[in-house]
Amino acid sequence: MTPGDEHDYGESARSDEGHGYGRTRLRLPENDPYGGARRGGRSSSRSLVTVVGVVVLLIAAIAFANRGGDDPSSPSANGSTGDKPDATSTAATGTKPVDTKTGGIPSGFAHTQQGAQSAAANYAVALGSTGMFRTDSRHTLVDTVYTTAAAAKLQGAMDQAYSTDFLAKMGLDADGNAPQGDTFVSRVVPVGATPQAYSAATAKVAVWYLGLIGMSGTSSTDPVTSSWKTWTFDLQWTDGDWKIVSDEQKDGPAPVPGDDQAAASDEISKAIEEYGGFTYAR
Repeated sequence: MTPGDEHDYGESARSDEGHGYGRTRLRLPENDPYGGARRGGRSSSRSLVTVVGVVVLLIAAIAFANRGGDDPSSPSANGSTGDKPDATSTAATGTKPVDTKTGGIPSGFAHTQQGAQSAAANYAVALGSTGMFRTDSRHTLVDTVYTTAAAAKLQGAMDQAYSTDFLAKMGLDADGNAPQGDTFVSRVVPVGATPQAYSAATAKVAVWYLGLIGMSGTSSTDPVTSSWKTWTFDLQWTDGDWKIVSDEQKDGPAPVPGDDQAAASDEISKAIEEYGGFTYAR
């Protein structure tokens, strides 16, 4: 992930996009240390577009320059062809995704199309979390969700992306910690997932999500903002689980903003502390 444009997360990794946006079922509320997101679309260089964008671009450009494209004529896992999945492919199944975790991240997903979608949604949450801003947790996270080869290529680039200067621009100290009394917010909230390609060995899954990022506190000049993005993951079945080979993301689709009144910083801080994340099932 690379900080750019005031630090578009083009240097980290996140994304997912689909054609028919389905409904992902939320299950198992829990205190997820990796429940984060990336800064969203704002004209400011610190926007989620900026922060998340840099991370993703770095991954795509540096780590996975040779990734191949999908054959648009190949049938999807539901047996249909073309760009539009049938109605059942985006319906929530209600099947519990996993019972285990590795490094605090859901793992052991089913070797099925549904398992691939659940993996992609949960990996988006992990890669969009505050854990990405701390060296130790970032290394663990990347080693857990990426293939061994992909993780080896990404670690050094991500360390450079999450530099001291970059963290300072996000209002964090060199260790990724927020100022005393402030709460740093970074969360990805998947809205839906859709398969773009699937086989027993590989899968391509797009995740549509709402991102939250910013600093909540009385001294903060960078309040928590939201953005909508689509994160697309190329997954590979390896070592008994789905792992990320490469990923990319793009803006939107974003709904028309509502008339909700923005909450005060202390309300946001309290909500972040009180509400844990979910394990996402397809």
